[in-house]
Amino acid sequence: MSSTESTEAAVADPAPTVPAAGATADGETLRTVSLPGLSLTVRSRAPRADGRAPALFVHGLGGSSQNWSALMELLADEVGGEAVDLPGFGFSPPPDDGDYSINGHARAVVALLESERRGPVHLVGNSMGGTIATRIAALRPDLVRTLTLVSPALPELPPQRSAWPTALASVPGLPRLYARATRDWSTQRRTHALISLCYGDPSLISAEEFAEDAREYERRLALPYFWDAMVRSTRGLVNAYTLGGQHSLWRQAERVLAPTLLVYGGRDKLVSFRMAARAAKAFRDSRLLAIPDGGHVSMMEHPQLVARALRDLLAEDHRVDDAPLDRS
Repeated sequence: MSSTESTEAAVADPAPTVPAAGATADGETLRTVSLPGLSLTVRSRAPRADGRAPALFVHGLGGSSQNWSALMELLADEVGGEAVDLPGFGFSPPPDDGDYSINGHARAVVALLESERRGPVHLVGNSMGGTIATRIAALRPDLVRTLTLVSPALPELPPQRSAWPTALASVPGLPRLYARATRDWSTQRRTHALISLCYGDPSLISAEEFAEDAREYERRLALPYFWDAMVRSTRGLVNAYTLGGQHSLWRQAERVLAPTLLVYGGRDKLVSFRMAARAAKAFRDSRLLAIPDGGHVSMMEHPQLVARALRDLLAEDHRVDDAPLDRS
């Protein structure tokens, strides 16, 4: 089946893509968690039962758990970090019900957290993953100890022009036209276009990293459900933008009780830097890390800066835990 044919049709029986559980070449561990109606691949760097505070990392649209590898390595001494492949992304197969809405992705993450029973976690999300994390923090505060959002995809109307092509992927018929128009593109050209969109400074990518990214992109393009997961998730995100009342994402941001770290890049082509001020006001207990040269994936482009800010957030959380009780 070609990518064009699979763009808007769900695949009933996708080929298995989850690698064998165990250690990877870079010292990470992949495991599969089977849950009702879905199967999730989870990436980690260290044993889970060592007493460190648990953290869960949620990637954005078109991403995977691998987006968090650099940041998890820098924080390995501080938290028991794990990153999830959302349904239909990375090595996780599509959900049985084909639900790629923000609520559907959020339910998948909540199901994972509840099945693991690790207590409230330090929840970290990027882009669409930030949208998912915001909804979880608002509706299930018992599951979230702190919240970190890297370029969260919260409603921005109108969006900046560089984000229009991504939003247009939700329009019926357009993904099919795009797939047809780009069918002759090489994997290298596709990878370069994606990196240019997501990074503030694409030159930071080494030749070795680019080659690895291209290989992974080629693997995922070959999946029969790749375009379906992308298109349906994009529609789910756009639909979430239109919700009002108590379901509004900005209203839910105001309901978040967890201490929140916001990370925004000055060169972000998908989430405007101007949204940082609005987010800082919406989240009641927020602190802001602004990275002037950063793009949409600052945890990959500037992992040291993000790790330092996250450590500061964790230190604040520890001080709250250690504070004496006021018995007056």
